[in-house]
Amino acid sequence: MDQAILDALRDYFLGAIPTVVLVLLTSVAYNFMVYRPLTRVLEERRERTAGALTRAQSDIAAAEHKAAEYERRLREARQAIFKTQEARRKQILQARDAALSEARIQGDAMVRAAGVELEGEKNDAKARLQAEAEKLAADVIRTILRPVEAAPASGGGR
Repeated sequence: MDQAILDALRDYFLGAIPTVVLVLLTSVAYNFMVYRPLTRVLEERRERTAGALTRAQSDIAAAEHKAAEYERRLREARQAIFKTQEARRKQILQARDAALSEARIQGDAMVRAAGVELEGEKNDAKARLQAEAEKLAADVIRTILRPVEAAPASGGGR
């Protein structure tokens, strides 16, 4: 029985040799025809993907740098506009202050001239009133001192 088992095992192994050779040949053929080209393609794809990812990251970094540059330039432009507006505002305020100062000076001169004119008119009015008062006083004195005979008789007496 031991010999029969050994003979059977030998027959199985001998019968399995072509299968083993066929599996080995299939494995070698698979390795050369499928696995290595597939590995090569996958490696190329990985390199391209990594390269594309690296390029994309560098493009993103460049875009962020450009965006930061544009924002900086925009801030500078806004600051320049603000400074220009502020300078213009100061210039307008100075012109307004100068005009107000000139108007005040002219107003003060006009007030002084009007005051002088009013003072002259007041003195003229005083002089006219004084002359009128003296004339009226003379008329009153003349009326009071008028002789009695010239006065009309009213019949009632005084």
